[in-house]
Amino acid sequence: MTAATQAQAGTGQPPSKLVTQDIVVGSGPAATPADTVDVQYTGTLYSNGTVFDSSWSRGEPATFPLNGVVPGFAQGIEGMQVGGRRVLVIPPDLGYGNRSSGPIPGGSTLVFVVDLVGINT
Repeated sequence: MTAATQAQAGTGQPPSKLVTQDIVVGSGPAATPADTVDVQYTGTLYSNGTVFDSSWSRGEPATFPLNGVVPGFAQGIEGMQVGGRRVLVIPPDLGYGNRSSGPIPGGSTLVFVVDLVGINT
């Protein structure tokens, strides 16, 4: 994993709304809420930069229906074009809320670096 595919710990108060930042704007089709997408991603905790999941470390993209992931991830991918890289900062109310999920403590702000590899329609 390189620094380009992993976010560092956030600074200051975490945002209360979804934040997206395009690092690379893709040139392919744009994802819609009804799509199933192929993505490479690394998820980290805003609080300390700890990686909780990474498709890059597994060596292959993950496939997700956007209607089957946490709302902030789906909203953050919507409109993204294939070939793009985007950073998503997802507040708890658009992530897992106050409940813990595996290595993610309840109330966590999540940061994803996501490459949109493909769209399955």
